[in-house]
Amino acid sequence: MLFPIAYPIAHMGKNETGRKIIAALQVSVDGFIEGVNRELDWAMAEDEETWRKDFEMLAHVDTFILGRKMYPGYEQYWLAVLANPDGILPFSGRPATRNEIDYARLADRTPHIVLSSTLDKVAWKTTRIVRDVEEIQRLKQQPGKDIHAIGGATLVSSLMNLGLVDEIQLLANPIILGGGKALFKDVKDRHALKLVQAKPFKSGKVSLTYITQSEKM
Repeated sequence: MLFPIAYPIAHMGKNETGRKIIAALQVSVDGFIEGVNRELDWAMAEDEETWRKDFEMLAHVDTFILGRKMYPGYEQYWLAVLANPDGILPFSGRPATRNEIDYARLADRTPHIVLSSTLDKVAWKTTRIVRDVEEIQRLKQQPGKDIHAIGGATLVSSLMNLGLVDEIQLLANPIILGGGKALFKDVKDRHALKLVQAKPFKSGKVSLTYITQSEKM
């Protein structure tokens, strides 16, 4: 939930504007992004290979998008890292790692967009609220680097249903949760994908990168 993941090859899968929306999330082998009790410990273990890929991706991104349900916890966690890196953090129950501090500082200077019809205010100076997905469509047509859809599941499904996602990056964790929140539970219809990269990590995770196809199956 709280972490971005890998960027494969910068030139792959560009749309006609040259700007992509990349949906990048961690999942269990059985396709869940959180457990039945919303647990995320399985996705929060420190992994140098994952972070190395993270920062490669972030070099090609200038905007983050999040959904209403994910954003409050995301903001709470990363603002806590910025405020007191040596303190005990929410969710993880430990001090920030070096990689987390680097990500928090990067996020603190990267524009964030929260797509929500109900959220009234945010605390992070880099964040603004948008009410309509049409604004995301307009943003995609503007000049700039790629756009990272961090999550959660409802946001990714909404973007997929409107054909706005160009690339899907999944970091499959070596665990079966047996239930929880399914990543694609709200996606309508079938969508053809092209696998462009699969890379196993020493941790047992596997990075999978797909390009979405213009024609639904």
